[in-house]
Amino acid sequence: MTTRCVVMDIEGTILPIAFVRDVLFPYAKRRMASFLQERRADSGVRQWAALCQESIADETGIRIDYDHLADILDQWIEQDRKHRGLKALQGMIWEEGYERGAFAPALYDDVLPALIAWRAAGLQLALYSSGSEQAQRLLLGHTTKGDITGFFSHLFDTRVGAKTDPKSFRRIAAELQLAPEALHFLSDVELELDAAHSAGLRVTQIARPGTPPSTRHPVAGDFRSLTLKDPLQTSSTPGTP
Repeated sequence: MTTRCVVMDIEGTILPIAFVRDVLFPYAKRRMASFLQERRADSGVRQWAALCQESIADETGIRIDYDHLADILDQWIEQDRKHRGLKALQGMIWEEGYERGAFAPALYDDVLPALIAWRAAGLQLALYSSGSEQAQRLLLGHTTKGDITGFFSHLFDTRVGAKTDPKSFRRIAAELQLAPEALHFLSDVELELDAAHSAGLRVTQIARPGTPPSTRHPVAGDFRSLTLKDPLQTSSTPGTP
């Protein structure tokens, strides 16, 4: 079946893992306590904080008050916990950082030319990340190559499920109204590729420097060396403007 949509991971696939791990997470951790105090009257902040407090109470039996919540959230950031409340609060903090020009994500050099070529070939493009949709939009809108949000028709996060669960990829295919085999998933993580393959998607590991190559799936070192089977138009080659 013809490939109709390329679904791609973010970290380690379109930009270095270090941006999230070494820039975004530390920024959120540094700002969490002061952010919660400065925005304590903000109903949105209180809503997501309450969701975190409820989870803490369910897990520990202890009700943490708002003024002491930051200590727990700092631990969750260290653990890279996938909690909706934490993700939302991090997104608010990162929005502030982007607007202040505190950081800007740098795409791998081969990514933007490939996005241009794939769109010219008639392919849909989508992201699937453990980061929230809000965080994805902020990242895409502030890259060193400019705002690339418009290249992507869909931004999926863990609301569709875990990235290691085949059911998540079936939900993505259903939302795109495409057969799973019409989707090609790109990621550096082998367990994610396993799940996508089990759901019927085509998969390729993007093995950037430092990523151990998969022993179970096709591997490409970057987007330039990636071959999409039966793209909509064979006249366009990924990696060329």
